[in-house]
Amino acid sequence: MLRLKNLTLIKPKLPVDEKERLAAVRSYHLLDTLPERDFDNITALTASICDVPISLVTLLDADRNFLKSHYGLPFNESSRDTSFCGHAILEDSNIFIVEDARKDPRFKDNPLVTDMNAIFYAGVRLINADGYPLGTLCVFDTKPRQLTKSQKKALMSMAYQVVNLFEARKYNRLLLSVQAELEERNEELKHFAGIISHDMKMPLSNMIITSDILRTKYGNLLDTQGQQYLDYIKQSSFTLSEYVTRLLEHYETNKTVALRSEKFDSQDLLEEIIELLNISGDCEINLPEDNIEMEVNKVALEQILLNLIGNSLKYNDKEKIVINIDCFEKDDVYYFEVSDNGMGIPNNQINQIFNLFATSDTVDRKGKKGNGIGLSTVKKLIEKLEGDIDVSSTLGEGTTFKFSLKKLN
Repeated sequence: MLRLKNLTLIKPKLPVDEKERLAAVRSYHLLDTLPERDFDNITALTASICDVPISLVTLLDADRNFLKSHYGLPFNESSRDTSFCGHAILEDSNIFIVEDARKDPRFKDNPLVTDMNAIFYAGVRLINADGYPLGTLCVFDTKPRQLTKSQKKALMSMAYQVVNLFEARKYNRLLLSVQAELEERNEELKHFAGIISHDMKMPLSNMIITSDILRTKYGNLLDTQGQQYLDYIKQSSFTLSEYVTRLLEHYETNKTVALRSEKFDSQDLLEEIIELLNISGDCEINLPEDNIEMEVNKVALEQILLNLIGNSLKYNDKEKIVINIDCFEKDDVYYFEVSDNGMGIPNNQINQIFNLFATSDTVDRKGKKGNGIGLSTVKKLIEKLEGDIDVSSTLGEGTTFKFSLKKLN
């Protein structure tokens, strides 16, 4: 750091809003940071355009001039009292120029001039969106000189790009902070979902069992309304239990995606899923003609298909349920399609069905309303497996889900 050695020089005054200006400078978190190529490229290019040996990107701190990029100098900060930039930020002109510092009473005794032969200076203030001058993009030469019109224009343009870089880094820092906060909250939600699953599952199971015991032992003592109350208790317990299970599945998607991929046959997987669904009633499920040997996250795919096929069964008001499932591979992607002849989705609600907790006005085959978790989980799994999902639907006729998953080689 170059320190003040001559006390006869004229120190730069402080701006009237210095407190607010300093807060603005520090909000960018660039003080005392390491050199960065983007800024160094600008100072190198600026020095070349202006044909000077020194070019700097500076930030004016309380008592120092920090050099974020220093082309042509071996140090990265100097005293604010000796800095040309301390004077430059006070000027309203587009460019602050000192053609010969030896003849300027503000700088003639400055150690930068007397010891380092800094004769010529030109600096453009780096003004942020709130109007505070953070520092400068400046150039020095060891001889008196002038800048051409095109050089001045280039210096101002480069200063504008420096401010853009400042803002981009500030924005990225904010995004990282928000991302970290969201991840922390997500972990809290996962923990909460785990507690719910552990602490509520058993009481809910007890409520279901107890309602069955009451019906068996005391059913003959209850009137019709009493029987209905038992039905309500049991059904509500099942609904809440399913809700808790789905919520836990949603927040456990990262663990599911992290599981290793495995090889399996598509037909075997689909048959296993159909068996798990324990389908009753008149239902026709048409499977793909071709069997495909897949290598992908089987647990995740099974959860996706269970949700989609399960929805095709639940949200269907036809006497005969028809579900068509297709699967094929192309290049390094597996493509899937699940279509049905169900109730369909209203056009004004189709764009939000993948949002967590978003539900439509439609009730399922048993008169129950969805919880808005299943399809959100499906989309989250697919995107984490580098795939896409799309839906098309005609109200009263049916719905088609198409999704893709990247092959894991």
